[in-house]
Amino acid sequence: MAFEYYVRSGQEKLRMGYTTGTCAALAAKAACEVIFSGTVPETVSVLTPKGITVEVEPHACEVIEPGRKARVCIIKDAGDDADVTNGTEVWSEVTLTDTEDIVIDGGEGVGRVTKAGLDQPVGNAAINSGPRSQITAAVVEMIKSYEHPGGATVIVSIPAGKELAKHTFNPIIGIEGGISVLGTSGIVEPMSEAALVATIDVTMKQARLESDRLIITPGNYGENFIENGPLGTPTCPVVKSSNFIGETLDMAALYGFKEVILIGHIGKIVKVAAGVMNTHSKYADGRNEVFCAHAAVHGASRSQCERLMNAATTDACIEILDETGIRGEVMASITDAVQRHLDIRVRDRYICGAVLFSNVYSTLGITDKAKQLMEVWK
Repeated sequence: MAFEYYVRSGQEKLRMGYTTGTCAALAAKAACEVIFSGTVPETVSVLTPKGITVEVEPHACEVIEPGRKARVCIIKDAGDDADVTNGTEVWSEVTLTDTEDIVIDGGEGVGRVTKAGLDQPVGNAAINSGPRSQITAAVVEMIKSYEHPGGATVIVSIPAGKELAKHTFNPIIGIEGGISVLGTSGIVEPMSEAALVATIDVTMKQARLESDRLIITPGNYGENFIENGPLGTPTCPVVKSSNFIGETLDMAALYGFKEVILIGHIGKIVKVAAGVMNTHSKYADGRNEVFCAHAAVHGASRSQCERLMNAATTDACIEILDETGIRGEVMASITDAVQRHLDIRVRDRYICGAVLFSNVYSTLGITDKAKQLMEVWK
């Protein structure tokens, strides 16, 4: 049965889904039903922390020890969200015990925490607090319903988890051997940016444990440039901000970083020169407009400005500036504007500079504060 809850995103209506944590809770509850009643329920339901009830059909069931141990599989449904775990099998194996405790651990495909600063301590299965609470509530409900005098052990497994983990942030943040079982609300909201920001937040916390210096870069271009750029091999943590440059700068203040350099491709960082701190194109662009405005200030003609406004890429803008001989002045002006907006965002909480580059033209600008920091770091 389809999960028929929707959320509006712009002009679209998108179907919501449910998290791996909710799947694990559903599977654990169904496994309890199998143990206590000896029958597989046609459907199983749980009330999520968001207040939405999820009711699904169990996908598969295995009775391991009648009356004591069984495991059930629930298929993850991410709705219209681009979630790598969509359609994945989530298994919960429940074993009744004589003690009253509900013990939760991870099996095949569920990662293990290897670094401090995450939701769970080092050594624990990467099953976050929210899902643990959901699983516990589902099992306790069944234990009370059937008046079982003891407790239970629940082992959550995701057979495809080890392979799926390669497509997540887990290897970077210190979760090894599989994916995390996540979900604060129990519900997946399509196109959710909150999950990505939360992941950046975790990465920032971990980075602060290593150093009070930090390099922020939006993505893979930045990482590649850093390895061969003016700083050389970085001696401090590097955190990917994706489009959330402003959010990441705020986190740097919150967690007490002292020195930060933002290193980014001109296609992203030129937007910061206009005060744009979420660089996703659906929020703002302005790349051509920034080039055009700064070029006009430095003597570009109307026809040159028209070409800049119609240029397909930022590299094409640089090419036009080279043709007119004003690249140096314009890039210096844009670089200064980037620094002004960084200063406004950071508000003296720490020292922050920026490096702008292009895959074609290499380094295009280094702010004065970035130069100062680079001298100290070297």
